[in-house]
Amino acid sequence: MATLKHINSKNADYGAAEQYLIFEHDEFTMKPVLDETGRLIPREDYRLSTLNCGGEDFAVACMRANLRYGKNQRREDVKSHHYIISFDPRDGPDNGLTVDRAQELGEKFCAEHFPGHQALVCTHPDGHNHSGNIHVHIVINSLRIEEVPFLPYMDRPADTKAGCKHRCTDAALRYFKSEVMEMCHREGLYQIDLLNGSKNRVTDREYWAQKKGQAALDKQNAPMIADGITPRQTKFETNKEKLRQTIRAALSAATSFEDFSSLLLREGVAVKESRGRLSYLTRDRTKPITARKLGDDFDRAAVFAVLEQNAARATEKAAAIPEYPRHGETGIQPTKAPQTAPKQDGVQRLVDIEQKLAEGKGRGYERWATMHNLKQMAATLNVYQEYGFTSPEQLEAAVDTAYQEMRQTSGELKALETKLQGKKELQRQVLAYAKTKPARDGLRAQKSEKARAAYRQTNESDFIIAEAAARYFKAHGITKLPARKALQAEIEQLISEKDGLYNTYHEQKQRFKELQTVKRNIDQILRREEAHRRKEQSHER
Repeated sequence: MATLKHINSKNADYGAAEQYLIFEHDEFTMKPVLDETGRLIPREDYRLSTLNCGGEDFAVACMRANLRYGKNQRREDVKSHHYIISFDPRDGPDNGLTVDRAQELGEKFCAEHFPGHQALVCTHPDGHNHSGNIHVHIVINSLRIEEVPFLPYMDRPADTKAGCKHRCTDAALRYFKSEVMEMCHREGLYQIDLLNGSKNRVTDREYWAQKKGQAALDKQNAPMIADGITPRQTKFETNKEKLRQTIRAALSAATSFEDFSSLLLREGVAVKESRGRLSYLTRDRTKPITARKLGDDFDRAAVFAVLEQNAARATEKAAAIPEYPRHGETGIQPTKAPQTAPKQDGVQRLVDIEQKLAEGKGRGYERWATMHNLKQMAATLNVYQEYGFTSPEQLEAAVDTAYQEMRQTSGELKALETKLQGKKELQRQVLAYAKTKPARDGLRAQKSEKARAAYRQTNESDFIIAEAAARYFKAHGITKLPARKALQAEIEQLISEKDGLYNTYHEQKQRFKELQTVKRNIDQILRREEAHRRKEQSHER
């Protein structure tokens, strides 16, 4: 899953950003790592390029531009914006993502969404936590040095002009996230829905607090472990994570909001509902923590949904014979739907050993293939039984059904992509037409035909754009232009729907491949049994 992170910086030293990208830094202090001689240690592998710097060093180009326009001279000014696109660690082995390809995607993303800004684009092959995730850093000077087209995330004329500054608003960040999702779908990479919330919302500050706390705890426990003593605590948890666990424990036992509130009070947590939102106050705080900062699992809708489920479950069990209590971790989650397919590491096709031996394979290959076939036969029969098939005909019907479902979802996905492209083209035309409004207003203000002709000739490019947009609107039967914010919201909703449909298609495709492999293996097993039976009959004769 690709994620997008944004950081703004007031540091006037533009060279520090480049230094961070090309030299090793301590993940906790963010200070550069030095060797024995006190020199900086270059990173082992990275790709680095600059955009709109005119052949100059990034830092020099940014400082020249700031002086030319008289911007970014105050201490409180935001000097640069840092965007990080982190790809899923599985994209490398599963989808063929390389550092070079990620660098190309980063450069393209930067050129499309931050035109007119001096920029650094750098790709690293691994994260600080050694998870293997390729990620791209995009650092841009906050000052724009060229006039640019009006992009969907912009909301005022100054956002297009040279000498003005980039603003990362909430709407802009949502737009960038939607474009990252679209890029991953286009490239066939893993992706999640970035536009909606997460069940556990961990901020950057909480993440690093957990990392530093765990490192300190490991250092504290090291002498005890060396002496053969088992430490009492081996996992560090932040206060927010402890609060999440406390809320989950109370919610698993409560059947009403009053029960939920009283159970939390026993643990020293007060829950308050205000304007349809929940907040939680612990003993050590004077200001409550809102559910939004903890995650979607803790907001009012999720909490009341679980309370309703608990109340319904308690009503069903009221007349039943009491059973032993069920132990296990519970959380603020809806009841899981029953799985329609068994979880498997993956069934592989059987090897035709006789054919391979005829092709010249040796005894070592025969021994390996025999063991491989035994394992895959067991896995095939296990899947066959878990699906509940009783005959090869049922299996064949299931394969056909899985294929049809996959084709249907693929068709829906293509239709949704076509609709999304149409909405994006409409958005482009609306933005282009809106940009020509000053020129069109100026034409109406002219008093004579001669003045209008001269004015039109002076602003010819604007009127060409406006007329092309008008032809597009007429060809598509659009008589009233949609609101730009509503159109952007509709595009984001389509991208979110496409993300969910893509995941469904991926699951259906995996299920079809699994059933298809099982069918092939079953057919091969049946053919072998039939051949063996005929051979025995011929011997008896």
